[in-house]
Amino acid sequence: MKRIRGQMESVERKLGAEDHDCAEVLMLLAAVRGGINGLMAEVLEDHIRLHLLQDDHMPLTSDLGEDLIDLVRAYLK
Repeated sequence: MKRIRGQMESVERKLGAEDHDCAEVLMLLAAVRGGINGLMAEVLEDHIRLHLLQDDHMPLTSDLGEDLIDLVRAYLK
């Protein structure tokens, strides 16, 4: 979260500059998107492990759960 916040602050500073370089702003935005996607993947993985793979919830097998986690990781890259 701190890294994403710092990246967004960099975008804000860059956009506030009179002579900002659009290519640099786009690169910074791509970094923010990567950070957010990584965070989303972690939260989804934790949700699957903590809530969907528990015995008292939806009966996912461990293999199916891992396949789902792999799918989420691939989708968010």
